[in-house]
Amino acid sequence: MKLRWAEPLAARAGSALVRALAATWRYRISGYEHVRALREMRRPFVFVLWHSRILPLLYRHRGEDVVMLISRHRDGGYLADLGVRWGYRSVRGSTQRGGDVGLLGIVRALEGGAVVAMTPDGPRGPAERVQPGAIAAAQHAGVPIIAVGARPSAAWYLGSWDRMCIPKPLAAIHVAYSPPIQIATGKEGLRRGMAAVTQGLQDVSEIR
Repeated sequence: MKLRWAEPLAARAGSALVRALAATWRYRISGYEHVRALREMRRPFVFVLWHSRILPLLYRHRGEDVVMLISRHRDGGYLADLGVRWGYRSVRGSTQRGGDVGLLGIVRALEGGAVVAMTPDGPRGPAERVQPGAIAAAQHAGVPIIAVGARPSAAWYLGSWDRMCIPKPLAAIHVAYSPPIQIATGKEGLRRGMAAVTQGLQDVSEIR
């Protein structure tokens, strides 16, 4: 029998363990001036990150009232619960399941002035291959995209489709932010935007 009643308890215990682990991480930051400039102008924008780097970046931006697009799958529920504890808001949906509803919620959040975080290769892959959802949302709302990458000095990598990265205790994590990527209108703008976001994610993922 599946003990569904125990899942919330396990999620809370897991959240406490993750927070204890994350409190030992040390961050080194580059390119944050791009984020700071947009925030000082109170301009909404979209963070894009590879799905495998959710955990270290989720902790890095805790308490900033960022809106996340979270899968409607039960696993996404655990991530949404963790995000709430760390000061995030969430829109449920994805580019695969409930995608239209999720992207509409993201566009509305951007139009309302929010900063949004999306994984363009999520929720089920292919890993590190940009899908159009995040770019289309930014295009529709007329906001820029900032690619963000995280490279830990030591980490565990799970056997999941994305090889989820869990930095080890006391790991040093280099986080890099790209310059803002502007998305032009139309199909050609979307295509060029996908290429630019792909390049941006590659650049911030190759930090040393």
